[in-house]
Amino acid sequence: MTAKLVNAVSIPNLPWEERPAGSSDVLWRSARNPIIPRNLIPRANSIFNSAVTPFKGEFAGVFRIDDTRRVMNLFRGFSMNGIDWQIEPAPIAWQCSEPEIAPFMYRYDPRVCWLEDRYYVTWCNGYHGPTIGVGYTFDFETFTQLENAFLPFNRNGVLFPRQINGKYAMFSRPSDNGHTPFGDIYYSESPDMVHWGCHRWVMGANLSWCYTKVGAGPIPIETSEGWLMIYHGVLTSCNGFVYSMSAALLDLEQPWKVIYRAAPYLMSPQMLYECVGDVPNVVFPCAALVDGETGRMALYYGAADTVTGLAFARVADLVDWVKAEAIR
Repeated sequence: MTAKLVNAVSIPNLPWEERPAGSSDVLWRSARNPIIPRNLIPRANSIFNSAVTPFKGEFAGVFRIDDTRRVMNLFRGFSMNGIDWQIEPAPIAWQCSEPEIAPFMYRYDPRVCWLEDRYYVTWCNGYHGPTIGVGYTFDFETFTQLENAFLPFNRNGVLFPRQINGKYAMFSRPSDNGHTPFGDIYYSESPDMVHWGCHRWVMGANLSWCYTKVGAGPIPIETSEGWLMIYHGVLTSCNGFVYSMSAALLDLEQPWKVIYRAAPYLMSPQMLYECVGDVPNVVFPCAALVDGETGRMALYYGAADTVTGLAFARVADLVDWVKAEAIR
């Protein structure tokens, strides 16, 4: 059965390159990589692990930029084609009515999710340690911060693009206050985007290429075969962490239940810009744009914690790959 996209919008100007001749990869890199260099704006040390979304016939994004002080913060940017970006030089100024959580410590690794009537942003937010920040914007001009979703320590908060059984839903990865040497993916739900509970375990770090930790990546993609979740996984080598990515299919109404999980990785750091940088050997997926008409997917990922890369796939082929390569 060929997987069908559900609730997917048309993106006629989706960035796209055909699979290179002679390649059998289900996910292939853009020939223009890295599409965003580390120093696109003044004082930027690195631009990576960022999220983009269709916006008014073009594209908008929330970008992680570590500046030359090595301060981690979020910036907004715009593009006509999803490849050539104009990023505002000043960080996003969040409006927050709660003075306890309003002070800035750090913000990084955002995701952007169109949900109901606005664009929600989740990120790793500094509040006596890393936790999941939540906010929203209607226009990418004014940004409003809500309550943090969880207690510290937590990372990789990823919202679902619709309510499930009448509740908002989010993935996260409980962690620690450092470079976490462990971590599984969990599912949580909320009636109001503020109070989160009913936590459920989704999957663990138990494959050879990701035996250290795993974390959800882009917003899950709804298909007739289940939620397509692209995630990163980490192994600890003799030379440190290696971040790769893979995919799984989850039950549509109980997304903590894994239907299929591919055994191999989908992409690992192999290109020079993925292997050499501030943090070597990293591919970290944060955004996936899908055209509802063609099933084409453009995947944005951080490379070596330094630059931003772009890769392409067809959703139906990726679903077939997950099923064919599933853990038996």
